[in-house]
Amino acid sequence: MQMDAQDEHRWLLQLVGEWRYESEAVMGPDEPLMKFQGEETVRALGDLWVLLEGRGEMPDGDMANMLMTLGYDPQKGRFCGSWVGSMMTYLWVYDGSLDKDRRILSLDAEGPDFAVEGKMGKYRDVIELHGTDHRTLKSHTLGDDGQWHCFMTANYWRK
Repeated sequence: MQMDAQDEHRWLLQLVGEWRYESEAVMGPDEPLMKFQGEETVRALGDLWVLLEGRGEMPDGDMANMLMTLGYDPQKGRFCGSWVGSMMTYLWVYDGSLDKDRRILSLDAEGPDFAVEGKMGKYRDVIELHGTDHRTLKSHTLGDDGQWHCFMTANYWRK
């Protein structure tokens, strides 16, 4: 069964290439802002998927590898994907959508609460395009106040 690429699949192909990133994160209440950097290779898997393979330092100085998959499910009318990292055992599953201007992809997921062991939390990763050679990724968690709180921002520049 061969699926034809949709405009949403072509949107994802804009991410293909070699990137470097600088990131900053707050890892918990009353924790200082931590900065780290790394590189990412984004490649297409046919015309329907992109694989984002990152490698870089963690806020604690250890090295990590990450893999994000992104695609689009025309039957659901939603973006889909996953994220795994060498620093944790959880498989994050994404469900997302583009904004009306087609610059911002919001990806929702559920995963382990970073503050309370054994509790699950709601998260949102937001990829925003700032032209062809710059993008950001902001990671948010849904707080008890019902608001999304950004805990990590990464700026990516095409090499």
